[in-house]
Order: sequence, then C-alpha cells, then structure tokens
Amino acid sequence: MRTSILSGHKFLRTALAALFWLLVWQGLAWLVAWWVGSEVRGALLLPGPVAVGRTLVGLLGTTGFWSATGFSLFGISLGFLAGVTVGSLLALLTWASPLMDALFSPLLRLIRTAPVASFIILLVLWLTRRTVPMVIAGLMVVPILWSSTKTALEQTDRSLLEMAKSYHFSRWTRFRLVYLPAILPQWTAACATAMGFAWKSGIAAEVILHPNPAMGTGLYRARLLLNTEEVLAWTILVILASFLLERLFARGMGRLGRRYGS
Repeated sequence: MRTSILSGHKFLRTALAALFWLLVWQGLAWLVAWWVGSEVRGALLLPGPVAVGRTLVGLLGTTGFWSATGFSLFGISLGFLAGVTVGSLLALLTWASPLMDALFSPLLRLIRTAPVASFIILLVLWLTRRTVPMVIAGLMVVPILWSSTKTALEQTDRSLLEMAKSYHFSRWTRFRLVYLPAILPQWTAACATAMGFAWKSGIAAEVILHPNPAMGTGLYRARLLLNTEEVLAWTILVILASFLLERLFARGMGRLGRRYGS
C-alpha cells in the first residue's frame, strides 16, 4: 500500500513538473511571437508545444517515421552492443597483460578524447553512409567500457582473491564468485553512460551523413526546410527512443545484478 502511494506521489510530481515546463515553453513561444511582431515568424523561431505536438502525432502516422526509427534503433543498438563487447574484452586483455596495456591504452585514450565529428568524416571515406552511425556508436562505447571495467578489475578485493586461491577455486569459479560481483556495479553504470553517448553520437552521424531512412535524416531534412516544428518533433522522438532504450537496458541489468550480484 505504501509503495503504491509513493508511486502515485512520484507520478504526480513528474506530471506537475512536465506541465510547468510546457507552460514555460508556451510562454516563451508567445514572447518570441510578440517580440518579432508576427505569429508566423515567431513560430519559425520557437513554435509552441501544441503545434509541435500536432506535428509529432502526424509523424507517428507515417510509414517513413517507423522505418527511420527502426533503422536508427537497430543500427545504434547493434553498435552499442558491439562496443560493450569489445570494450569489456579489451579491459580483460589490458588488465591481464602489461604488454597489451602498453599497446592499446594510448589508442583507447585517443578515441575517448578525439572529437566525434572527426571520426565521422574519416569513417565515411571507408564505409557506407548507412554503416557509419552504427560504427560511430560502437566506437564511442569502447573506451568507456574499457576504462571502467579495467578499473573495477584492478580494485577487486585482494582478501577475497586470497581466500579463493586458498580454496583452490578454478579460474572460472574465481571470476564468477569474486570478480563478477566486484565489477558488475561499475560495469553496469558504465554501460548506462555509454548508451547515452552511443545514441547521441549515432544520431549526430545520421544528421551529418543523412542516410535514408534514419531519425537523424528526418532532423536534417526538417532543418533544410526551416520546419522548426518538425525539428522539435524529431528531437522529442529521439529523446523518447533514447529513454525507452535506457529503461529496457536498466531492466535487463537489474535481472543480471540479481543473478550475479553480491
């Protein structure tokens, strides 16, 4: 009973906060229209939430939206999963071998600090426009997972490792019972952070390269047509898709944590 009451209060606070910011948005739209002296010109600069909502509903009713959303979700999610896998494996490799650490660490730090746009421009020379967003998404994930996982491995409790060694645990048993519970919280947090980077970098690549169909392409075309309502509608849809992916990922990680967590 208490849980349902708390959930109700949380939903009410969220709804009130959303209503507040919608009113602020509408107030700013009216202010801009008054400042430029024209409702039409004001809508070009900052349309109100009602107009953007109508455009958003209109997009949901088109087949182009669903094909673009499916393409972006599939490609960026695939790149994210590949980046998580490669980053985690590189963390294990560089943690276990000083030679591999000396070889790969500078490259991974370079990837983490270099501008995303530079990689997009380079990759388009070698790959097709449709595959670059997926590769960029994965590339941005790799150094995040590598750094966090390697740090977690290095910080594993030494007393637990000594105990596992004294009981003659196998390597797999030692990893499952000692290392995995130690690295799982930090690995999960790194994945959540990396998902945001993957999604933003993948959409940015789509906006620059505008493959067809894609959500970033929808943003690009709306900008070319100076359709601010559609730009904002696509932006909202991108945010909602990102939120959906994060929720699904958090649920999956929750199950993994209950199974292997300490």
